[in-house]
Amino acid sequence: MNTVGKKGKLGEQVRCVVSVSMLTEGWDANTVTHILGVRAFGTQLLCEQVVGRGLRRQSYELNEDGLFNVEYADIFGIPFDFTAKPVVALPAKPRETVRVQAVKPERDALEITFPRVEGYRVEIPNERIEAHFRPDDALVLTPEMVGPGKTTNQGIIGHPNVLTVDHLGDIRNSTILLHLTHHLLAHKFRDDGQEPKLYLFGQLKRITRQWLEGGYLKCMGDTKPAQVLYKQIADLAAEKIGSAIVFNNIDTRPVKAVLDPYNPTGSTRFVNFATSKELRWDTQGPPPKCHINWVVCDSEWETDFCRVVEAHPRVRAYVKNQNLGFEVPYLARGMPHRYLPDFIVQIDDGRPDLLNLVVEIKGFRGEDARVKATTMQSYWVPGVNNLGRFGRWSFAEFRDAGTTEAEFGKLIEGLLHKEANHEV
Repeated sequence: MNTVGKKGKLGEQVRCVVSVSMLTEGWDANTVTHILGVRAFGTQLLCEQVVGRGLRRQSYELNEDGLFNVEYADIFGIPFDFTAKPVVALPAKPRETVRVQAVKPERDALEITFPRVEGYRVEIPNERIEAHFRPDDALVLTPEMVGPGKTTNQGIIGHPNVLTVDHLGDIRNSTILLHLTHHLLAHKFRDDGQEPKLYLFGQLKRITRQWLEGGYLKCMGDTKPAQVLYKQIADLAAEKIGSAIVFNNIDTRPVKAVLDPYNPTGSTRFVNFATSKELRWDTQGPPPKCHINWVVCDSEWETDFCRVVEAHPRVRAYVKNQNLGFEVPYLARGMPHRYLPDFIVQIDDGRPDLLNLVVEIKGFRGEDARVKATTMQSYWVPGVNNLGRFGRWSFAEFRDAGTTEAEFGKLIEGLLHKEANHEV
């Protein structure tokens, strides 16, 4: 210890000595490579804690085999019996790290701003309410969603007792309709701190019957229609019926987005982070169409989408939603969540202002993806457009990697056709 770091002396190669008290419980050291015990430990547990606190991984990145690289630490003077032979693991070469940031001031003209939405305010008219159901408004009950339908309870002795949900098959459709309408009225069309709007019960019952009899409740496996009355599933059904009602009344502007009062506007100019992810797209063009110097991609599909939007003459700017702060609040089974769309693309569709297109790249489309798409179409897009402060917004999904370019071109042609015919 007296010759640590001294040239030509024992301990010449040592550059850092840390007191053992820093490796006790409550402090993790993921850069420790050597541990030297120079005093006796009072207990075996303390000895293990010291070693365990020092043996933290330096890197959690996966290698080409999808596994962690091997990491070792040399431990001296600690009474452990190891049967394995010492292994020398050479330090892995760190991945290349790049800085992802807005290119200022060269690309300031490509800046994209967006609203930071905290929620939605819905004002449904008191007159006749209608609903137009779309395919995404269907609810598919699966055994995975509702839980087991048959269990066997058995003690150490005695006969087993088999519990099933067969009795749910005896519940009449009218009973399901009544309870589901009550749930919709009490939880979806009720203002905070206010009594339920009982005058809407008859209309909501009519719309709920339309949803049930229209085949939008689908039961798979051994599930029963009455299981839609389970609390979380009833929440999901109420959200689908409620969004259909809101979507049908878009022309009356019933939805207004509620913005973050402290930070209502986000922008691409604030993007600044480092990444070692190798799958990324260089946005230098020519000509550049992205305010950010790199697009960090989650799949090859997204890199191909970058190529498509940069090549299209109607695209003026785009950005990947990576560390951008662009989030969409939505409800799933009564619980609040945050949805992060993939891209924002600004398109010249022939009108004086550009169209902001929110894009989702989605292969497998489960129930959660359908809820997100419904929220965008029924709440976020009309809610932001009704504010009139952030321009025009729309939403699109691309579900097939092989047809992305054709579908994107078809989408823009449809927008140009609407403008030529003066359609909204």
